[in-house]
Amino acid sequence: MTTARHVNRPEPRAHWFLLVLGLVVLLAALSFNGFTTGMAGGSGTADPSAPPGPEAVTGGGPVLRLDGPEPVSRSMPDRTIALTFDDGPDPEWTPRVLDVLRRHRAHATFFVVGARVNEHPELVRRILDEGHEIGSHTFTHADLAAVPQWRRDLELSLTRKAIAGATGQEATLYRPPFSSHPGAVTAPQYAALRAAAEAGHLAVLADRDTKDWQRPGAAAIIAAATPNRGRGAIVLMHDGGGDRSQTVAALDRLLPTLTGQGYRFRTVSEALERTDAAVPATARNRLSGHALRWAQTGAGWLAGAMNALLTIALLLGVARLAVQVVCAQIHVRRVRRPRRGRPEVLAPVSVIVPAYNESANISATVRSLVDSAYPALEVIVVDDGSSDGTADIVERMGLRGVRVIRQANAGKPAALNTGIRAARANLLVLVDGDTVFQPDTIHRLVQGFADPTVGAISGNTKVANRRRLLGRWQHLEYVIGFNLDRRMYDVLGCMPTIPGAIGAFRREVLFDVGGVPSDTLAEDTDLTMKVLRAGWRVVYEEKAIAWTEAPSSLRQLWRQRYRWCYGTMQAMWKHRHAPRESGSGGKLGRRGLPYLTVFQVVLPLTAPAVDVFALYGLIFLPWSTLLLAWLGLLALQGLTAAYALWLDGERYGPLWSLPFQQLVYRQVMYLVVVQSVVTAMLGNRLRWQRMVRTGEAAALVRT
Repeated sequence: MTTARHVNRPEPRAHWFLLVLGLVVLLAALSFNGFTTGMAGGSGTADPSAPPGPEAVTGGGPVLRLDGPEPVSRSMPDRTIALTFDDGPDPEWTPRVLDVLRRHRAHATFFVVGARVNEHPELVRRILDEGHEIGSHTFTHADLAAVPQWRRDLELSLTRKAIAGATGQEATLYRPPFSSHPGAVTAPQYAALRAAAEAGHLAVLADRDTKDWQRPGAAAIIAAATPNRGRGAIVLMHDGGGDRSQTVAALDRLLPTLTGQGYRFRTVSEALERTDAAVPATARNRLSGHALRWAQTGAGWLAGAMNALLTIALLLGVARLAVQVVCAQIHVRRVRRPRRGRPEVLAPVSVIVPAYNESANISATVRSLVDSAYPALEVIVVDDGSSDGTADIVERMGLRGVRVIRQANAGKPAALNTGIRAARANLLVLVDGDTVFQPDTIHRLVQGFADPTVGAISGNTKVANRRRLLGRWQHLEYVIGFNLDRRMYDVLGCMPTIPGAIGAFRREVLFDVGGVPSDTLAEDTDLTMKVLRAGWRVVYEEKAIAWTEAPSSLRQLWRQRYRWCYGTMQAMWKHRHAPRESGSGGKLGRRGLPYLTVFQVVLPLTAPAVDVFALYGLIFLPWSTLLLAWLGLLALQGLTAAYALWLDGERYGPLWSLPFQQLVYRQVMYLVVVQSVVTAMLGNRLRWQRMVRTGEAAALVRT
C-alpha cells in the first residue's frame, strides 16, 4: 500500500484575514447599492409641528440665495415660466419629456438624482446638449432636513461628483427633495438650505407644484401648472420616480397653450440672466465621478449576482429536498416490505475494531458486540499502539470470542487491514472504538448480503451524547444530513460513504479493492468509492443502529469535521475519473460526486457571502419581509427535520434547537469547508485529528 507524498507546511491562516476582508468589502458594496437604490419620490408636506422658516424666505420668491447674512430671493419675470423636472434621469420618461420639449422649442431645468445620473449618464449629457440645464436633487433623494450634517454633506458631494463625471460640469442649482413652494419652508428645512448654500448651491423651490406624482390626470396637472394673470412661475414636475405618462401628456398640451398666450419657457438661469448655474468641473471631481459611477455599477452587479446566487441556492435546496423525500419513500417501501423468498443470512461474521487510546469506550463497545444476538461472531480488537491501556482493558474482560492484536502505531487504515487479514469469517463488520451496537444490529446489518450483487452495507449511526445543545445539533445533522442522504444514495445507487462507525463488507470485496486505503484522511469514503468502482452495490440498512460518541466541544467538532471534509475532497479528487465508467462506478461519478461537489463544497463556500447578504437585508430591507422569508426557510427545514426524525423513529423534542443551529453550528460547518479547500489548494497535508473521548457512549451499555 503506497501513501501519497505531501509537503508538510504550517496550517494556512492568512486566508482568514482575506476572508474577513472580502466579506467586509462585500458588505460595503451591498450597503452602497442599498444606499443608492433606496430612493423615494414626490413632493413633501411641511411638518405641522415644525416651526416655520424666516419670513424673508416664506414670504419671498422661489429662488433663494442664502450664502450671505440675510436671505435674498428672486422670482420669475412676468409671462416667463421655468419648467423644472425632479427625480430623473429616468430611461423611459426623461427621453419622452425631452422629445416634447424639443418639439415645442422649450427649455427646462432638470434637478437630477446623483445615483440615477450614474445609471444613465447619457441622458444627462443629452439634457445639456439640447439646451437645458441641470441642478442637484441630492444623491439618493434624501430629506436633508431630517438627516445629520455628515449625511447632508455626503449627499451633495456625491451628486456634484456624479454630475462632474457624466458631464464635465458642476451644477450650482439645488432643489431639496420633498420641497414645494417657499411658504412651506420650515426651520429645519431652512437650516438644510443654508448648509447647501455654504457648499456653493443656489436653492430653487417652486411657485406652482403640479403634484403630478399623485397622478391626478393631465387636466389637473395643466391647471396646477398655469400661472395666474400672466405672472411668471417656476413649475414643479417630475420626469422620474414612477409612471409619468400623465406628466408627458399634460406637457404636450400645456406648452402650445401657454405659448399661444405669450408665455416663454426658459431655464431658471436664462430667466434670471445668471451665467453661473454650471461651472467647469475640476479634474479631481471628474475622476472621482468616474470612480463613483464604476463603484455604483459594480455594487449593482454584485447585488444582482447575490440575488441570483440566493435564487439558485434556494432552487437547489428545494430540488434536493424533493429528491430526498421521493427517494426516502421509495427506500422505505423497499426495505420495510416483507422479504419473501430471501434466505436469512447467518454466516459467520468477524467484527474488527481498530482502537487507539479508546479506554473511555472500548469496554462498552466490546461488551455490546459480544452481547449481540447474532449466532456466529468473532470480535478482533486491533490496538494501534495505544498509550492509555486500551488493549489491557479488553484482555482483562476475558470475553469468549474476543481477540486482541497489538501493533505499533500506524494509523487507522493499517489497523483495519491488520484485522481484515486476521479475520476468519467471510463477512466483516468494521466498527469504531467508540461505538455501541444494539443486540440486533449485526443481524440486521448483514441481511442485505442475501443479494449477491451487494458488496457492502452501511448502518444507521446515531449520536449517543445528545443531552447538551451541541450534541442535539449533531443528532439532527446525523438524522437529516446523513441518514436522509443515505436513503437517497441507496435508491440512486451511488452511496459515497459507509461510516467508520458501522459498515459491513464481503471479505472478497475488501481484498479485491486492496484493503482499506491509507492515502486519504477519509478512509471510509475512499473505501466505499473503491467498492462502487469495482462494480459492487452499496446499500443502506436503516434498522442496523450504532451509537457513537460525537464531539462534545466546538474545538473537537472543528477537528473532526476538518478531517472529514478534507478527506472527502481527497477521495473525490482521487475518484474523479468515475464519471467515465459504467455500472456502479458511473453512478457514483455522475450522481454522487456532483452532489457532493455542489452541496458539500460549492454551496458551503458561498455561505459566508449569503450571511453577509442577510446582514445587508437587516439594514436595507423591510424587517417584515426578511422575517417572513427567514420563518419560511426555517419552517421548511423544520418539516424536513421532522420527516427525517419520523423515518428514524426518533422523538421530535430536539426540533426546538433548530433555529439556534442556524446561528452557530452552520457557520462552523461552512468555515470548515473554507479551511479544507484552502488547505487542499495549497497542497498541505492535514494531520489526523483525534477526538478526546468522554465515555458517554459507554453509558448506553452496562459494563
